[in-house]
This record gives sequence, structure tokens and C-alpha cells, in this order.
Amino acid sequence: MALTTHGAKLKILFVTTEEAPFAKVGGLGEVMYSLPRALVELGHDARVIIPAYDSIIQNEKVISLIQEDIGVPTMPENKGERISCNVSMYERNGDPRSPATTYFLENQEYYGSRSNVYGYKDDALRFVLLCRGTLEFLAESDWMPDVVVSTDWMTGFLPNLLKTDYKEYRQFKKLSTVLSIHNLESQGPLRHHRFIPESERDDGHGSLPAFSDPRLEHVNAMRRGILYADAINTVSPRYAEEIMTEEFGEELDGLLREKRGQLFGILNGIDYEKNDPADDPLLARTFSPQKLQLRAENKAALQKRFGLELEEKIFVMGIVSRLTPQKGFDLLEPVIGDFLALSGAQLIVLGEGDPEIMSFFSELEEKYPRQVRAHLKFDADLPHLIFAGADVTLVPSHFEPSGLIQMEAMHYGAIPIAHGIGGLADTIDDFSPETGKGTGFLFREPNATALLIAIVRAYEDWQHKRVWPKIQRTAMEKDFSWLRSAKEYEKLFKISIAVRKKSRKKTPPSEFYPEFKYE
Repeated sequence: MALTTHGAKLKILFVTTEEAPFAKVGGLGEVMYSLPRALVELGHDARVIIPAYDSIIQNEKVISLIQEDIGVPTMPENKGERISCNVSMYERNGDPRSPATTYFLENQEYYGSRSNVYGYKDDALRFVLLCRGTLEFLAESDWMPDVVVSTDWMTGFLPNLLKTDYKEYRQFKKLSTVLSIHNLESQGPLRHHRFIPESERDDGHGSLPAFSDPRLEHVNAMRRGILYADAINTVSPRYAEEIMTEEFGEELDGLLREKRGQLFGILNGIDYEKNDPADDPLLARTFSPQKLQLRAENKAALQKRFGLELEEKIFVMGIVSRLTPQKGFDLLEPVIGDFLALSGAQLIVLGEGDPEIMSFFSELEEKYPRQVRAHLKFDADLPHLIFAGADVTLVPSHFEPSGLIQMEAMHYGAIPIAHGIGGLADTIDDFSPETGKGTGFLFREPNATALLIAIVRAYEDWQHKRVWPKIQRTAMEKDFSWLRSAKEYEKLFKISIAVRKKSRKKTPPSEFYPEFKYE
């Protein structure tokens, strides 16, 4: 049953490249599954549109064709030839686990014949097609959203198109746009935007190049989304502040400082239905903050699963992560060996990614065969047991826009040891022995010594059997629900609509941005 909201029901369309369970590569797919559902629960009409990848169009049982032969322009100002697309729809049903109502933009050449979501030379063209196709579909549809949400660079083209090629469309006069930044580092198909020659860099202004124009590959879709969106959000309040600095701004910090009146941070949530230690079939024993003593059975099951010594008095550290340079495992390399040798701790690593990082963990397992296990491939189920059985989870990221791992780990009682930046700092309260309060252990300086000090702090407090369960209970009881996040997005969307309304009246930005008090 939907909750009652204050004010009118909003119609919201998320334009994105991933949505679980239809297509999921990373955290974006999970967010696009959970956030629209939470908004629906609040009483709003939230929907999603994604490309119809090959794996989706094969599942004819859940989707139905609703619009054929939509002509999508391939040139600026809607001139030139058109690419034909269809739109199919999955309609949300009564099942509470059902995704939000979802549209699928179909094109055999650019989506249907592709086995992957990303990684093609023509990715820029594919995602401009998604943005143009969405607008062409809406222009003919009997359903018109109040707000369109673009997610990262892949759909950052859409606010640009609305303010240029589609600015005269009467249907879109009231349509407001939000750019949701999940990772500022990626700004277009050429991921390493810093290495594009100055003469070829995109200033972000004007119409997009034609599909056949080689300049399309150099378009900075993130810059354009920031320039043209009515409101911008990141996935944590701290990250919203960080990206306005030179250190984290990825050369867009100056532009973001100019747009600070439109920039907000909203923390991601986690799915409590899929991540509930009191009702999780993947655990050896379910438990709750009130029955924390039962958690010990999962520690034993975890040690047994990985062939480690079964001993409750051994400090167990877990890592569940994409193994990429961003995640900060270079900080671990100089110190983890000495800590393992001195403490007798165990380390369990789950993840895949960068070959050098994977080699580091493989070699660590060879050096400490009785203490380290490296499971270097994807596994959807093992994180549950690791979070339920490990004493701590290591999250030493160099930057972290939001992060889901630390929130999921905390909900299962695996206390995070993390770098105090971005979403990690927003979700983890650094434990203080003086006050006895906190939900994890943070280090502020991005170096190996600071990380080691945080690990040692956690290890020492873990040995105090009256202190540690209190930290675990406090962490497990923190509210990271998507409903909490959805209520913040509700405020953001209303701001976006108001900004759009006033911009149509050509009100100078300095006269209306100060009105908005976002908390």
C-alpha cells in the first residue's frame, strides 16, 4: 500500500542504461531498481526507460510492444535521416518485488544485437539514440512526466537536447530535468577525458553533433548534463561537496561551483528485503540485533566454506569489491602482511577486476595459506555470508560517491574500516572509546599508515567483548532504507520543477536559487 505524500503526485521518468533485473552491470542497476519502487511506494508515478538489449527482447513473456516505427533524428535540429525504433513496456504488477513500470527502446543494430551494455566503439551514438528516442517517444505518448532524471554521462545528453533541438516542442515546455551523478570520473565514452587534446575538447555548448560526425565521440556528456539540467544531485552529501574541489572535481569543479545553487547530495539506500539478516536463506543462521549471539554460527560457516581454521577468537576481515584502483587496495599492500603475521587474523577477499590487484591478493594467499583466501570471480550469493560472518569489512577507497558495501556490511554486523571520504564518511560514524559511540573505524589521510592504524583500532576494540556487540547493534540499526532516500528525491524533484518554471519566465538565477532550502 502506498504511503501518503505531501503535495501532488509526481510523474517521474528515469532514463538510464541499467535496471535490475533486466540489465545490471554495477550499482547503477540496483539503484534504478530500488529508487523508482520506493517513489511508487510514496505514491508517485515513477517509471524507467532503458535500451532493449538482446537479453531483454528475448524475454517476451514480460514485455509487450506499445509503439512501432518511431523515427529518431540523427542530426542537430532534428534534420536529416531518421533511425527507426520501437518501444515495448513492462507494466508493474501487484508483486511488491516487481520493478517499476519500464519502457524499452528497441533497435536491433544498436541494442538487440549487442551482448553487453557497455564497451562498444559507438557507445556515444548508442546513448544519444536512447536520449533522442526517449524524447521522440514522449512526444507521441499520452503519458508525460513532470521530471526526467538522467543518470551519469550515458544520458547526460538529454538535458542538452531539451534545451536545444527540442526547445520549441510545446509538449516539453514544463518538463524539468535532473542529472544524477553516480561517478563523476566517467564523462563520456573516452573514459580518460584528461588525455583528450585541448583542441578536441568539448565546451558543452550548443547542439550535439550528428550521429555520423566523429566529434560525437569527444562530446563530454557529463559536462553537458551539468550545464543544461535544472537540478543536479550526487549520491551522497559529502560527495556533492567534494566534487566542487580540484582534488575530486575531475576538471569540472569550476563549473560545479558555478552551479552550486542547483547541486544537492542524496545518499543511496540499500534493499532491506534482499539484505535482511533476520530472514536471509543464504546464511547458516539468521539473526538480529536482539539475537546477535546467533551470528557466531555464520562466522564458523564462513571459515568452513573457505577452508580456514574454525575459531571464533580469530579476527576475520572481509573484502567484497570490484578490484579497481579507485577502491584503494594499493594502501593495503604495504601493511597487510605484517598485520596478518602479528595478529593471526584471517582475510577473505571476494571480487574481480584489475589484473595487478587480483595478482596481489593471489600472491597474498600463497604467502599466508592458513590465513588468506582470494575468491577472484563474481558471486552474487557469497557477500551475504561474508557480511554475516566477518568481524570487519575493509573499504579503503580513494574516492567513493556513495558506496553500498559498507551499508550492507553494517546491516549484517560486519563493522567497516574505511577511508573517511564521500558516502563512506556520510554513512559511518567513527567509533570513539571515550564516548562508546560509533559504527565503524575511519581513517582520514589516504596512506597505508593511516589505514593500518584504523585496522589496529578495530582489532583492539574487537577484543573487548562488551564493546564490540554494542558497535554491531548500533551499526545494524542504522536506517539506510530507500524510502528515506526517496523522500529526499521527492524534495529534489519539486525544486527541479520550480527551477524550470522560473527559468521559463527568464528569471535571473541569482533571484531564485536562494529561495530553495534543501535539507
